[in-house]
Order: sequence, then structure tokens, then C-alpha cells
Amino acid sequence: MLSYRHAFHAGNHADVLKHFVLIELLRYFNRKEKPWWYVDTHAGAGCYALDSEQAGKNAEFASGIGRLWQRDDLPDAMRPYLDALAQFNPHGRLTFYPGSPALAMTQLREQDRMRLFELHPADVALLGQTFARDVQRVQVRKADGFSALRGLLPPPSRRVVVLIDPPYEVKEDYRRVVDTLADAIKRFPAGTYAVWYPLLARTEARQLPARLAGLGAENWLDVRLAVKKPPRDGFGMFGSGLYVVNPPWVLPQTLEAVMPWLADVLGEDGEGGFDLEHHIE
Repeated sequence: MLSYRHAFHAGNHADVLKHFVLIELLRYFNRKEKPWWYVDTHAGAGCYALDSEQAGKNAEFASGIGRLWQRDDLPDAMRPYLDALAQFNPHGRLTFYPGSPALAMTQLREQDRMRLFELHPADVALLGQTFARDVQRVQVRKADGFSALRGLLPPPSRRVVVLIDPPYEVKEDYRRVVDTLADAIKRFPAGTYAVWYPLLARTEARQLPARLAGLGAENWLDVRLAVKKPPRDGFGMFGSGLYVVNPPWVLPQTLEAVMPWLADVLGEDGEGGFDLEHHIE
């Protein structure tokens, strides 16, 4: 299906969690001079104008990044993420929200590479325009990211962060996420893989974290942020999570410091909460 457009949801609570963790992953990789690859299986349009008709329809950013922007009580660990956002909003007004590829670009060094996949024809065209001036380091392809990932593993650099972030509009996405991660771990066990998933009442969503854990990765982390109680009618996303294979050993400590604050700031009517599980040897 090609009906999903992330512009309607840019900067919401799910983006805050996902992108904060993404910045932390790439910053950790930058501790070494060795090059890394960043692969985004569902890259979207790259960057989003928050004053556009799409972003303004539900204004989801207002209850997401809008609650963090220019706060004076940010935990220190949140500052690199907000500093990256500030690069797209140099005048201090929150006008643009960078998607995962644009945020990853803020951490990209000369020796690093990005491989971005998107199927939606309008979004992939925008994505290509965003990175048209850096074709040496960034390649954009109109392709199914689930399938395309197989051809990139293992990467030449032997260091990779992969974000698997489908819209989950169809039930098949849940199956393909599990199959794709299982295949990726088999092809390149040392890779770092981050799978974003929604918190929903539907059966497929509730079962997904356990299915990911069932793949048997030796080192993993699962963090979930809920911003409200599950709706009584069973409809609507009430939070999201990230399942990370081969996370940095410092990530649990960072999340333990940040997540209580984030749940409090993004929670609605005092209903914010989080869960954090991990096993890192």
C-alpha cells in the first residue's frame, strides 16, 4: 500500500522516541574513526515542513516535539537530539522536522555512507531532492526496503545501523518485519538493527515484541513509551517502542535517565509511562 505519508505524523511522540535513540546509536558509532553505513528501509520524504497542510491537519508535532522545543529542563542526554533539530531551525522557531535520514545526516562523516529506500513515488522524489548534492555518500532508491536490505548485508564497512520503520498499515508488515530482522541477523550478526513498532490494541501489534525477542539475538534492548492509556474502543496508537539488536552498552543507562522525564512531558493527563528491558553481554 502506498497511501501512508509520514508528513501527517512528523514530529509526534513516536518520532521523538525513535529519533532520540537513532541519534544515540550514531553518536556511539562515531566514537571510532572506522566508517559506518546507515540503512533506512522506509525513509519517507526526508524532511517535513510543519506549517504544511499535511503536518497541520492533526498537528501531531504539537504534542510531540512541540513539548520539548526550547524547554530549559532538558536532561543532558536529550541535548544532542535537540541540537540536531536546531540545525534545521536555525532561527529558533520550530518550522521543520527532519525525518530519520535527515537526522542521520547530521552525524554522517566523510567516510560514512547512507542507503535510503522508499516506495511512495512522491516521497522518494522529495527524498532524492533532499540528498541530490551528496550522491557520493548518500544513495536513494525507489524500492521495497524489506527486500533491498538483503543485498546490503554484510556492508563493506562491517559497521551498520539499520532502521526498520514501516507504517504497519497492513497486517503483512508485522510478518515482514520479523522475517526481515531474522534474515538480517543471519546475514550479518554484528549489525545494529532498530525496529520501530506502534503500541496498538490489535493482535499483531501486541504480539510483535515477543516475536522479535523470539529471534534469539544475544544482545538486545526493548524500550516502550506510552503517552496515554490504551483506548477503550481498541482503536488508535497510544505509544510506540523500539527493539534494538546489538545496542551500545551505554544505551540502557542513557534511557534510564531520560525515559521518566520523557514520559512525564509527553504523557497526556498524567498517563505517560515507559518500559525498558535489555540484555547486553
